[in-house]
Amino acid sequence: MKKREALTKTLKPHWVWAIALGSAIGWGAFVQPINWMSTAGPLGVIIGFFIGALLMILIAVSYGFLIKSFPVSGGEFAYAYVSLGRTHAFISGWFLTLGYICIVALNASAFALMIKFIFPRLIENIPLYQIAGWDVYLTEILVAAILLALFGFFNIRGTTLSGSMQFVFCIVMIAAIFILLLLVGIQPSAGFSNITPMFPPETTAIAAIISIVAIAPWAYVGFDNVPQAAEEFDFPSHKAFRLIVFAILAAATLYSLMIIATSMIRPWEGVVEENHIWGTGYIVEELLGPLGLAILAVALTMGIFTGLNGFIISSSRLLFAMSRAKIIPEGFSKLHPKYKTPYWGIIFAVIVAMLSPWFGREALMWVVDMSSIGVTIAYFYTCYAASTLFKMKKDHTFNEKKHIEAPRKKIIAILGMIASIIFLGLLLIPGSPAFLGVESRIALVAWIILGIIFYLIKRKDFKKIPEKELNYYILGKEEIEIEKDE
Repeated sequence: MKKREALTKTLKPHWVWAIALGSAIGWGAFVQPINWMSTAGPLGVIIGFFIGALLMILIAVSYGFLIKSFPVSGGEFAYAYVSLGRTHAFISGWFLTLGYICIVALNASAFALMIKFIFPRLIENIPLYQIAGWDVYLTEILVAAILLALFGFFNIRGTTLSGSMQFVFCIVMIAAIFILLLLVGIQPSAGFSNITPMFPPETTAIAAIISIVAIAPWAYVGFDNVPQAAEEFDFPSHKAFRLIVFAILAAATLYSLMIIATSMIRPWEGVVEENHIWGTGYIVEELLGPLGLAILAVALTMGIFTGLNGFIISSSRLLFAMSRAKIIPEGFSKLHPKYKTPYWGIIFAVIVAMLSPWFGREALMWVVDMSSIGVTIAYFYTCYAASTLFKMKKDHTFNEKKHIEAPRKKIIAILGMIASIIFLGLLLIPGSPAFLGVESRIALVAWIILGIIFYLIKRKDFKKIPEKELNYYILGKEEIEIEKDE
């Protein structure tokens, strides 16, 4: 049996918390408030995000248990393998890879969009073509490519550097949000009176809230970067659950603070009607001038940097784990001779993300919308894996090595599965407030077909690996054994 490559344990608890929070709070918290309020109103958005957070915490219970039992790179890929075997492990990994790399690409594109808003003359140079009504500029592509190359370089240099950077970015982002809220709050023309109406007049409060709950998998995607980094924890893996819950609640709070700050400036319905390319940026600059816009730009930049950094970490670790299991080429599981990072996975994620700005922002949004499906599928696999390991009571099927008697946790894991199915339904059922557009559905079908072709090519080699050997490659041990509660 070939020796298994393993990653170095260097990640500290506050870095892991920052990976979860910073990955969840990306560009959307600073770019999307006006769009969200147009759908659900200020109160509808806030309630929707907190309900979404509670549903994510239900799912996080399963993550916490599985991270403790299987602290290995690969996360949901490994969990699907534990519960349902090789084929389902591939399905989970295939969808997650797309989802993670798309989010890397979208964050780089969002940075170029911010520069375009603040310095339009700098970006709107050398026009190339239009895609779906979006002008593609060479300068915009170059800005995104340089940013991706920088973060790829930082990640290759080691997890200590990328982890500590993530924490600093998070602290700066949180400080900028609170300063912005304070500056808006002391302006005579701003105030809570501008927040009304709380919900859009043309829809019911329930429908408004559901439309926001439906995007929770997208809004909070990032806490599931924690299991991808589990192999590198420099602390006991049972602490991961508390870090994830703290990150989810912090993310819900920061989303809500940005909604409050934006809606206090002036009546939000009027801002929606004006249809600005970046509504929050426009009205913050209108009220607070260049200083306010600079603070918002700092918060947005930190949100983008934490998203880029977090998802480059997780996508490279997922590719590393799949390569170690012999599903994808061996190069992805090679570690850098000096820095001991999975550098080919980092380079691959960065290069694929560099292609995205060439297709225009609208085309990228179609793929990202579709990638929410992949993340939700991974949530389902995780909750299902946990539910198979938890038992209501000790019966004839109980295996001391593979099961734990935990009826409450089993119920929570089942509720997590139900939440995942509801999220999938909201994305796939026609008439749902979050139903995928036709372009996203086409992209989803294309990705599924590509996955089937790839799996059929690799299937024979993958199936040949003996079970104990594959257990060792994926889980680091020849037998599937869970960690018992202390």
